Amino acid sequence: MDQQQIDIDWTACQGHGLCAELLPDHITLDEWGYPLLDGAPIPPRTLKRARRAASDCPVLALKLSPAAAPR
Repeated sequence: MDQQQIDIDWTACQGHGLCAELLPDHITLDEWGYPLLDGAPIPPRTLKRARRAASDCPVLALKLSPAAAPR
């Protein structure tokens, strides 16, 4: 299974912060409540929570995509 990463649609994100509550190992919030990603691929054990964070985002600003291959 290919590794996944989280991407944010910055034009849609409104800084609700639910993603950081659901995926605190990978997402923190800045001082305005917008997500900051750690950039690490999502490990298989966390994938279910990552999918939930993406589907529960109030404005659907998160999506999972294949992680970029390391150089």
